[in-house]
Amino acid sequence: MDEPTHILLIDDEPGSRESLSLLLHREGYQVETAVAGEEALDLLAARNYDVIITDLFLPGVSGIDVLKHVKEKSLPCNVILITGNASAETAVEAMKEGAFDYITKPLNFEELKVLVAKAVEKTRLVAENIYLRQQLRGKYKFDNIIGNSPAIQTVFSRMEKILHTDSTVLILGESGTGKELVARAIHFNGARKEKPFVAINCGAIPAELLESELFGHMRGSFTGSIADKPGKFEMANKGTIFLDEIGTMPQQLQMKLLRVLQEHEVERVGSTHKTKLDVRVISATNADLEERVRNGDFREDLFYRLNVIPIHLPPLRKRYEDIPLLAKYFLRKICTDMRRPILDLTPAAMLALEAYAWPGNVREMENVIERTVALTDSTIIDCGDLPSKIGGVHLETGKLPTPQIPEDGLDLSEAIAEIERMLIKQAMERSGSIKARAASLLKINRTTLVEKIKRYDMK
Repeated sequence: MDEPTHILLIDDEPGSRESLSLLLHREGYQVETAVAGEEALDLLAARNYDVIITDLFLPGVSGIDVLKHVKEKSLPCNVILITGNASAETAVEAMKEGAFDYITKPLNFEELKVLVAKAVEKTRLVAENIYLRQQLRGKYKFDNIIGNSPAIQTVFSRMEKILHTDSTVLILGESGTGKELVARAIHFNGARKEKPFVAINCGAIPAELLESELFGHMRGSFTGSIADKPGKFEMANKGTIFLDEIGTMPQQLQMKLLRVLQEHEVERVGSTHKTKLDVRVISATNADLEERVRNGDFREDLFYRLNVIPIHLPPLRKRYEDIPLLAKYFLRKICTDMRRPILDLTPAAMLALEAYAWPGNVREMENVIERTVALTDSTIIDCGDLPSKIGGVHLETGKLPTPQIPEDGLDLSEAIAEIERMLIKQAMERSGSIKARAASLLKINRTTLVEKIKRYDMK
């Protein structure tokens, strides 16, 4: 059911006030009235209205004064002024002060009805826009990037240092590590958060169309261009543009992008006019750009332009300490989205998640948890509920899932140390941090366990 629309009607003439209030009531509006500007200000201090309709000429506090008060306090409503003086000066002053519109006496109620409907629509759109921005800020808060590992804490530290700068940022990391999430967090927590965030995947658009998408085009500049079109850079003006998969950009466009970054202006395809820009650039890639520079596939000068502030996002296999946090976070989020009770993971299932190499990184984990929640009838997720490549644990023999070797290989000593640390952590959690019990679970003596805890700097 829609919320009722609240209107404040201010008029010092009883007949006019009562008849107009009655007519607005008949249109379904909730109407409160005031006979003077001072009374209206008291009402505005007590509650919000969608629209204010006020006579311009009131004793004491005038309609213009009420309008100025609304604008100074940033109240979420639109103001329509009623005047008996139809002079251009009155109209100009009213509109200059921020009135939605004005209407002259004698009133044409049909005309006023249209004005009120438009004012209500604008108020609701502004409110919805504010709500959506608040939702975006909530969605892209730093604490929605999950992790306590040293690797991810380094990322947080770098992000916090650059929030209120306009420095160009290059986010490096494998697919699925959350590069766009980091880019959005930087934007929505920084000085440009009220301005546009425009993202474009440079690898998903054919090379022949990418120039037009980025820089815009003029009507008739190529076959099919039937109208002028601004590019992503113009759309992001005063805000942030996120260039994902920048490493795939064709060489012929790299030079044009470099000019845009150097000159802070853009020229549409088919135009000779240049538009000044004030845009923060954040780019991302899963490619080794330095190697691409050495191979001649990526311009060295463009690389240095983009790589002012590099942020390296670690793959999930190198921040395994964060796997339990991420798993529990996704479980809560997905169960809530699916309107299900919050499920739990058995220790064996959690161990299986920690032992898996996650080649698809955080994105793969979210997909796995979502699929598991959707297909599970139980309130507890065990190994058998997980995909076989992850949950293939033979519990009766105590065997761990087979670790996966990443495409780029791994450091065997480091991998063994990580598994040992993971098992010690599991044993300590299961034993309630009683070292003798944990040592018994691991079938080692207590002294050996204490030495290993010290070696791994575990608390």
